Amino acid sequence: MENKTIARTLRLLSQLMELHEENPFKIKSIANAYFKVDKLPFALKDKPIEEIDKIDGIGKGLASKIIELLQTGELKELNDIIQQTPEGIIEMLSIKGIGPKKILIIWRDLSIESIGELYYACNENRLIEAKGFGLKTQEEIKKAIEFKLAANGRFLYAQVESFANSLLDEISRWLIKVDNHSSLGFAGQYRRSCEIIDELEIVIGAEHPERVEFELPEFESLSLIAGETAFITTTETGLRIKIFVVDKADFYIEWFKLTGNREHVEKVLKLAGDGPFANENEIYSKAGLAFIEPELREDFDEIELAKENKLPTLIKYDDLKGSLHNHSTWSDGVHTLEQMAVYCKNELNLEYLGICDHSKTAVYAKGLNEQRVFGQHQEIDELNKKLAPFKIFKGIESDILSDGSLDYSDDILKTFDFVVASVHSNLRMDEVKATARLLKAIENPYTTILGHPTGRLLLSRAGYPIDYKKIIDACAANKVVIEINANPLRLDLDWRWHRYALEKGVLLSVNPDAHRTEGFHDMKYGILVARKGGLSADKCLNAFSLEEIMNYFDFKKSSL
Repeated sequence: MENKTIARTLRLLSQLMELHEENPFKIKSIANAYFKVDKLPFALKDKPIEEIDKIDGIGKGLASKIIELLQTGELKELNDIIQQTPEGIIEMLSIKGIGPKKILIIWRDLSIESIGELYYACNENRLIEAKGFGLKTQEEIKKAIEFKLAANGRFLYAQVESFANSLLDEISRWLIKVDNHSSLGFAGQYRRSCEIIDELEIVIGAEHPERVEFELPEFESLSLIAGETAFITTTETGLRIKIFVVDKADFYIEWFKLTGNREHVEKVLKLAGDGPFANENEIYSKAGLAFIEPELREDFDEIELAKENKLPTLIKYDDLKGSLHNHSTWSDGVHTLEQMAVYCKNELNLEYLGICDHSKTAVYAKGLNEQRVFGQHQEIDELNKKLAPFKIFKGIESDILSDGSLDYSDDILKTFDFVVASVHSNLRMDEVKATARLLKAIENPYTTILGHPTGRLLLSRAGYPIDYKKIIDACAANKVVIEINANPLRLDLDWRWHRYALEKGVLLSVNPDAHRTEGFHDMKYGILVARKGGLSADKCLNAFSLEEIMNYFDFKKSSL
């Protein structure tokens, strides 16, 4: 075993001991040994065992640990303490800018146990409430996590969006000089609005493809290398890019081939033949199909629906009339209730806002006890007079407890216009228990919307396992809406289950889970995945007009 490996092991041991608040003198001794071992001018593995405790700065206690590592390749004391520590907490130690003391606060005070949860907490502005953290530290941690996630070469759609659109604009301007009449467009995952982007694909249809291919390696913004079928590069942040150059006459067929997934493309072309095709509409027309939007080209049931002309009219961002499931300074939001409402009314031209601050169990998020619920409702009544005809609905994000019950009595729950029921704790249940938990919450007559059904955090935390069909069937039976949480980290319910929910008659709701005014714009990402799932405006709760949604809430309450 190399000195560096021994040093890293000792360092991890000292960090974990600090996390578990063990003897500070012992921690300091092991930490000092880490630095000492790392700088030794000789290899410990070559040193006689009886001489190790005589090395300056290494006594008998530390020598025994080093000998154990040299002889067995592991350290029992370290293994024991690892068993007591969540895997995500250990992973946090690799994030630049936070040491064991801060991680201990994150773990014990904020109940955060994974990097994904930590990143989400940064977005919710929760870290600045903790001792020893400020806005600057929070932003540094957020950037460090983004860097760490990017190292895996996978990105959230929202992380890529700004760069991708800027790059396309830049290529477009460059083409004016090189090949003025070129066609240009995104393909692949980005054009299909996939929630995770593994690579960014761009297609250029050039009148003079040889000229474009010759000039493309000189394109200043990217260090492109010619591959077999495309020009390729990887950005400093780890995003892979492919640029395909084709003859302009072949642009639409190549664009089509590079957009849909392989199965979709093969099935359509088997029906459409070899072309030529003037545009993508003609490809589908010759295949005897209605035009299929790029988001749907995933080889689900879209080809069968297109044959029967039964494709849904996909929802658009402009169809939204209000925003449900949002937070204010009453719990862990950044902006006041009035600021959130005024932004929705004046900046977004929406008709209503549903405020859903955290419930009393969420003490880490300043959840509302019964007295504060009453106080918030008084403020809402005053604001509704002031902002009319715009309306604020009295909602709550009520925690689903481990047994499936909500964390308020019926007397409190009935004071709300609507209730979003969500899981925020005990995420390690098996499928049977997790499903039973959600079923009980769905069957609660006061539950209006099931919030972020699996609790997933994309690229960092898998959702808890549930029986999707049982959950969706229960929502259909109990007239419970299912949330599409539009936060780019969640996008939960997964779009692959939207069709089943819609077939069962379940309404969906595109909810931003906004903790600040900027968060309302996340509804855009919710709309993208809603379109992938086949959602139409008439099946989306917050595409209802103010009058329609008031009637919906009233009907729901009258049936209690």
